[in-house]
Amino acid sequence: MAQMIAHLRGKLLSKHPNQAIVETGGVGYDVTITVPTFSDLPSLGEEVALHVHTHVREDVIALYGFLRSAEKTLFEKLITVSGIGPKLAITILSGMAADEMVNSIRGNDLARLTRIPGIGRKPAPGAVTETAVTAKSAVEDDVLSALMNLGYQRANAEKALAVVARGGSPESFETAFKAAMAILSK
Repeated sequence: MAQMIAHLRGKLLSKHPNQAIVETGGVGYDVTITVPTFSDLPSLGEEVALHVHTHVREDVIALYGFLRSAEKTLFEKLITVSGIGPKLAITILSGMAADEMVNSIRGNDLARLTRIPGIGRKPAPGAVTETAVTAKSAVEDDVLSALMNLGYQRANAEKALAVVARGGSPESFETAFKAAMAILSK
C-alpha cells in the first residue's frame, strides 16, 4: 500500500509528550509522537517538519510523526514484528533513543531492552520508596504524562518525579524525563 502522508510541514499549534498538532494549509493534523521528538520540537507557533508514517486500519487513520528519518525507519521496522503495533512501537521509541535501541538489539542487551514498559517487567511495587507528590510545574506535568504514556503507573511516576524534584525544580523536560526514567529503570 502506498504511503498516504509521508511528510508534514507546518505551524506547531500544540505539543504534548505523545502528541503534536501541526497546521498545514488550514488543516490541523493530530500526530502521535515519541518523547525524543517532543523534546526537540520548536516552540508553539513555529514551523516544524515531521517525517510521517500513516497507519490505516478499518476503523482509524493515524499519523505517527518523527523529527528524524532514522526514528521513522526504526518505527516502521518495529511494527513489522509480530505483537508490536504502532502504540507499542511509539512506547518503545519513547523509552530509548533510536540509536541506543539499534545498539541494544545488535548487542543483544536484553537487560536494557526489558526495562522499557511493554517489553519487559515493570518496576516492582515499592521499588521507588519516596512519597508521591503532585506535579507542580508544566515541565513536571509533561514528564508525568510521558511516563504514564510509557505504561508506568501514576503512583510510581509521581514518586520518581518527587525524587527528581527534591534535587531542585527541573530546568528542562529532557533532563527531568531522563532522571525519572533512571529512577524507574532500577
